[in-house]
Amino acid sequence: MTTATPRTIFITGASSGFGKACAERFAEAGDRLILVARRKERLEELARSLQAAHGTECYLIAADVRDQQTIIGAIEALPATWSSIDVLVNNAGLALGRDTFDEANLNDWNTMIDTNLKGFLYVAQTVAKKMVAAQKGHILNIGSIAGKEVYEKGNVYCATKFGVDALSKAMRIDLLKHGIKVTAIHPGAAETEFSLVRFKGDADTAKQVYNGFTPLSAEDIADVVFYCAGLPAHVCINDLTLTCTRQGSSIHFHRD
Repeated sequence: MTTATPRTIFITGASSGFGKACAERFAEAGDRLILVARRKERLEELARSLQAAHGTECYLIAADVRDQQTIIGAIEALPATWSSIDVLVNNAGLALGRDTFDEANLNDWNTMIDTNLKGFLYVAQTVAKKMVAAQKGHILNIGSIAGKEVYEKGNVYCATKFGVDALSKAMRIDLLKHGIKVTAIHPGAAETEFSLVRFKGDADTAKQVYNGFTPLSAEDIADVVFYCAGLPAHVCINDLTLTCTRQGSSIHFHRD
């Protein structure tokens, strides 16, 4: 499906996983993309690929969402031709470690809080101000099933995603009068770089997470994001949890 009028889509964490898949899905529809990620080379490679495949206009921001001054400054300094943002896919986030509360690494906790909550907020508020000025827009926050149910050794990661869930509700209430939609999407197990990052490059441990079932893919999430973003102006999916058919909760799986 191609959108009648190209929209401007702002995507964080765009260099891999859900973010990259969302970029590809919106590009297929003919939308213009503002892509944000830490890894400049990957961003440039993605932009070249989208331009070659779809003629996509891309504006790149190579920045870490944890860097308050840099990320807010970059959004505020968007050129006039890119400043009117129709859709924000607030996706940047990560998990680090899988340890009990008493044994967890404090640096891991700080990184998750700084990325999943503070960086999430820096982007959301700065973009929301532009949407308020335009009296329209759609914010899609990528949460997690971990923000619905706490699981063993999930502690601070779960807490940050519970925060995303609560903040999505708060945004929806506060921005309602400005005609801004807020959707929270909470994926279950999905095979991306997520587990490899969580287990700090231990590929064998990361692979075991998905043994015995077919997990969601990044493309599955992108399809859902795209669908939510394409609904009529008077319709908003507020909160959506999706899993593969072998997952029944944050901890219950049916494995072969």
